[in-house]
Amino acid sequence: MDERTLADVGEFGLIDLMTPYLTSAGREGELGVGDDAAVIAVSGKHVVAAVDQMVEGRHFRRDWSSAYEVGRKAAARAMSDISAMGAVPSALLVSLAAPADTTVTWALDLMRGLADEAAVVGAHIVGGDTVEAPEVVISVTALGDAGKYGPVLRSGAQPGDRVFIAGTLGRAAAGLAVLMRGHRQPKSLVAAQRTPEPPYAAGVAAASAGATAMIDISDGLLADAAHVARASGVVIAIERDLLAGDGEIEAMARNFGVDPWDWVLTGGEDHALLAVFPEGATPPVAFQRIGTVLSAGAGQPEVTVDGQPTSGAVGHEHFRS
Repeated sequence: MDERTLADVGEFGLIDLMTPYLTSAGREGELGVGDDAAVIAVSGKHVVAAVDQMVEGRHFRRDWSSAYEVGRKAAARAMSDISAMGAVPSALLVSLAAPADTTVTWALDLMRGLADEAAVVGAHIVGGDTVEAPEVVISVTALGDAGKYGPVLRSGAQPGDRVFIAGTLGRAAAGLAVLMRGHRQPKSLVAAQRTPEPPYAAGVAAASAGATAMIDISDGLLADAAHVARASGVVIAIERDLLAGDGEIEAMARNFGVDPWDWVLTGGEDHALLAVFPEGATPPVAFQRIGTVLSAGAGQPEVTVDGQPTSGAVGHEHFRS
């Protein structure tokens, strides 16, 4: 009997322990656990599937966000995982758990937000489930088409490849800091936390340009880059000089007396896309280079920043944060 708690093993340790109980992908081209989404063979085609949950008090607060904003965020989180596989989201299944005294207006505004975010990429809500619960929990399963170039996995990075990102870093974390201090300004940072805007089109564009590995940055740049490093058996070397500065983040960090790099490197929920390309490839214009893939040699796969190994908290991890 394993008497450890979930806090002892952490989110990713728990996933490792659960993995032996999962059905391994069997048919050619299928993928199970270990990437942003699973890949399932259906009638000769490959369907990409991902599920994401949002829990009231953990991922959103109703006094911070409207039901519409919660719906937009819930759909964006799930569809970003599909994009990170180089696929196009096509359908969503939504499950809603909520207290019985939740108003019909709130529930319908939530669905309107989900539907509007799905429409950004031409996806549709095709079903789901509802159940009574003591707090609001929204679960979104996103399905997508791997198409001609996907799926792109976390495990394909090779020494000599270049590391790029599309989207923004640190803005959602800065927005969360603003909300936690009881403020609602600046609106652009708060909006990044309430309703992230993943660069959906960048996923397919990266796949068609020859990306060797990709991941959705949901838990923080360092944490998610580490998933690619471990899956590929390499070192992801990030250079801060290559990361474009953000005046709003820097100004807010000064106001709060914090280091803006904490938000940029470890803040999650921006849902930017990290993609790795071979040297000599031409990434789509949406991407900016932030580093290089190095051989791990005799050492362990890891992420470095300006040549130094990362230490301490590198991003969000459930059961430990």
